[in-house]
Amino acid sequence: MEKRGKFSTGLGFVLAAAGSAVGLGNIWRFPYLTAKYGGGIFLIFYILLTLTFGYTLMVTENAIGRKCGKSALMAFGELNRKWKFLGVLATIVPMIILPYYNVIGGWVIKYAKTFLTGQHSLAAEDGFFEGMLASPGEQLLFQFLFSLVTTLVILRGVQKGVEKFSTVLMPVLVVFAIVVAIYSITLPGASVGLKYLFVPDFKHFSVQGMLAALGQMFYSLSLAMGIMIAYGSYLPKKSDLEKNVSRIEIFDTGIALLAALMIIPAVFAFSGGDESALGKGPGLMFVTLPKVFERMGMSTIMGSLFFVLVLLAALTSSISIMETIVASLCDRFGWNRQKTTVGVGIGTFLVGIPPILGYSVWSGVTIGGLSILDMMDFITNSVLMPIVAILTCIFVAYVIGVAVVHDEVKSSSAFKRQKLFDVMIKYIAPVLIAAILISSILDALGIIKM
Repeated sequence: MEKRGKFSTGLGFVLAAAGSAVGLGNIWRFPYLTAKYGGGIFLIFYILLTLTFGYTLMVTENAIGRKCGKSALMAFGELNRKWKFLGVLATIVPMIILPYYNVIGGWVIKYAKTFLTGQHSLAAEDGFFEGMLASPGEQLLFQFLFSLVTTLVILRGVQKGVEKFSTVLMPVLVVFAIVVAIYSITLPGASVGLKYLFVPDFKHFSVQGMLAALGQMFYSLSLAMGIMIAYGSYLPKKSDLEKNVSRIEIFDTGIALLAALMIIPAVFAFSGGDESALGKGPGLMFVTLPKVFERMGMSTIMGSLFFVLVLLAALTSSISIMETIVASLCDRFGWNRQKTTVGVGIGTFLVGIPPILGYSVWSGVTIGGLSILDMMDFITNSVLMPIVAILTCIFVAYVIGVAVVHDEVKSSSAFKRQKLFDVMIKYIAPVLIAAILISSILDALGIIKM
């Protein structure tokens, strides 16, 4: 078996792990959920949950990965042979996510190309997004390009590929986000959006909103899909694990806030303060923002800047997802890393074809009323990930014992939040995750509406 790669520095690990956390979930999903569930009140829930629940699971996964020096597929079985199945479940998640994530990454390339070539007026037209979905050939090309870039980075390994890409890309991403956010909040009328975002209005409080904040935090931090276990396995023993986790939390939350600042104040500014303009849901970014940029008078520059930013964020996440799959297969079967990477890249592209066709020639193929892409998203985000997270909490708290995590963390950290960790993983986290799972399923069945 090949010698396992390592991150050369703690900073490299933080930027790579933060790059995993910072993706379409932050820049596309976080703003529209914040808009949908009341702005400031949603933001409070999200930050509190990230600092407690998110911290607990991230420490757990990093500690397991570093202790075993293996990916999730092998790590759980090494700690307890009867729990090998949990590693299999955790590895299935990224295998389903990556193909359709690359499809969405292809959409972002399409929008970035449209703005970079000065065709911003086309992107602002009604029906542009739907027209793109109805063109499978173009989608296949852009999905291939997105998959190719991800594969080339993984081929270069942990230090030369994943770490180097992240240490260069993440600071650039932050600068881009700050530039667009400053432009957005200085628009006439943007102050109403700032108030909506930062001043909690308890009339917007709802249990569904709180659960949505929990779900967003859960997915945003790349938990329960083996990513943080794989990255933890590359973390040097001397690196301060607890401090690294805290830095990732701060970085991830900061980018999510910047994304909200880029979008919500701008939507308010160009809608005359009309809150109903926030009700675009998942289309808030793809449908609304091109119209916003068109009215700015600097549409080519600002639109290009924004969608290049989104593309960079999407790539950091796709790289982490693919790295997890490659590491798992190499650990389990002892395969050559380069050949495995190429194989996963090809397989991912092929599995990504059905979700693309599901919007055109296979549009009549639905599962439970959901398109192929939506069903893949539902199975991973709303079913498998909560199940993996619940089982991980049970595994650590009641099978191997919390002392295993304590010892690993304390080998390089003071573990200042140990008491919080114990309470969360034993009692609170399993209940909250179960709430996500149950509410998601009930919502899908139409029994409750989120």
